[in-house]
Amino acid sequence: MQIDGQRVESVQAQRSCFTGRRVHMIGVGGAGMRALAKMLLDCGALVSGSDVVGGGPVAQLAEAGATVHIGQRARNIPDHCDLVVYSAAIGEQSPELLAARQQGCEVIKYSQMLGRLMAQRVSIAVAGTHGKSTTTAMVAYVLKATGADPSFVVGAQVDQLGRPSGVGMGKHFVAEACEYDRSFLNLRPNHAAILNIEEDHLDCYKDLSAIVEAFRCFAGLVLPDGVLVVNGEDRNAAAAAQAVACKVQTFGLADGCTWRGVNPTSERGCVSMNVLQGGREYCRLSVPLPGLHNAYNALAAVALLHQAGIDPREMTDALGGFNGAQRRMSLRARRDGIIVVDDYAHHPTEIQASLRAIRQHYRPQRLICVFQPHQYSRTRFLLKDFARSFAAADEVIVPDIFFVRDSQREKDYISSVDLVAQIGLHSGSAIYLKEFDQIVGHLREDLRAGDLVVTMGAGNIWEVADEIIRWLRANR
Repeated sequence: MQIDGQRVESVQAQRSCFTGRRVHMIGVGGAGMRALAKMLLDCGALVSGSDVVGGGPVAQLAEAGATVHIGQRARNIPDHCDLVVYSAAIGEQSPELLAARQQGCEVIKYSQMLGRLMAQRVSIAVAGTHGKSTTTAMVAYVLKATGADPSFVVGAQVDQLGRPSGVGMGKHFVAEACEYDRSFLNLRPNHAAILNIEEDHLDCYKDLSAIVEAFRCFAGLVLPDGVLVVNGEDRNAAAAAQAVACKVQTFGLADGCTWRGVNPTSERGCVSMNVLQGGREYCRLSVPLPGLHNAYNALAAVALLHQAGIDPREMTDALGGFNGAQRRMSLRARRDGIIVVDDYAHHPTEIQASLRAIRQHYRPQRLICVFQPHQYSRTRFLLKDFARSFAAADEVIVPDIFFVRDSQREKDYISSVDLVAQIGLHSGSAIYLKEFDQIVGHLREDLRAGDLVVTMGAGNIWEVADEIIRWLRANR
């Protein structure tokens, strides 16, 4: 695909406007913030940032050239700072945020910065409670593989893209559109997708109807000459897509969907299907990632890639070679009959879908899930749904809840012990082990050939997988 000279000039202008500018990012360890930081580094900005937790992803930012502080302090704001970008997870009383405003810095949220960058391209935004990272990565990967050279921001590391973000010379900009704190209302995409809508982020939304209303506002931001792609089997997504100015297309397996998967077959959990567009044969699609949920993600990606002008045959060839994003059912190790997988699932629906797909794909004799709950408020609001979501696991091990965004008071309402008790009430086998080293010790004693252990959650539970892999390599 040829890239026009005018677009190259636009990209170069975008880079030049950040070259040498000092940008400080508060909460830089978050997935979207990390991706944006790397994009700004690519544009020549002098990037600094802070986060409460160190570790691999933050260390990678430092290796890429950013100055990273662990802990949030007023003195982290650099002298002569041009712009401060902060995560939606950062409270208004953050010492860095207060210092930035006192110093007269320009201060904007992550989503506002993302909106500024996307406005300069043909933007494609992927929204939904689940599947945003995978679908965004699919679209970005195919655009790159077919020569369109997009810019992109994915909320996960994607090995085939080299990084979670990139500045391309092409006209497209692909990014996740996150509903937390109504962040996605800072975007005005040319094309967008709503993959699904469920209860989540109830620390900032009153109820499901408020979530649907936020998605309805997002749908209304799609430019009138663009296309909104929505899940045709999700009533909440359908409600959000009513009365928008742009064209609406649906995707799914059901009759009546604009983009419909028919005659599906499954091989170890990976779905192949014929894709119809408006009832006519469009392509044959083999989804390389296990799980029916990934078949839906791929259908949404096909619909968006069609709007981007990608040839169906090139599109499906490229999609067939997509390996997925990190921490999305990622195979970490296979040694002496023991398999280690790592997954980001942190919502009941995601847990259920991932565990089912893992069992279908790997067919272990025993499936052990080490699940780290993410947020006290999410665990409390969705406790019974969480308890029912582990049916495909033979054993569940639960450490303490990962503390982020909640108030200290919220911690008094719920604990991992409560979740373990609820899993037991739903006929599941679960134990509470407070510390990671306790979990690792338990697994060392218990794991045997034929087992699959999956570490699961949006926090730092992947560290347990790392320790188990070290033990397997050293002792077996």
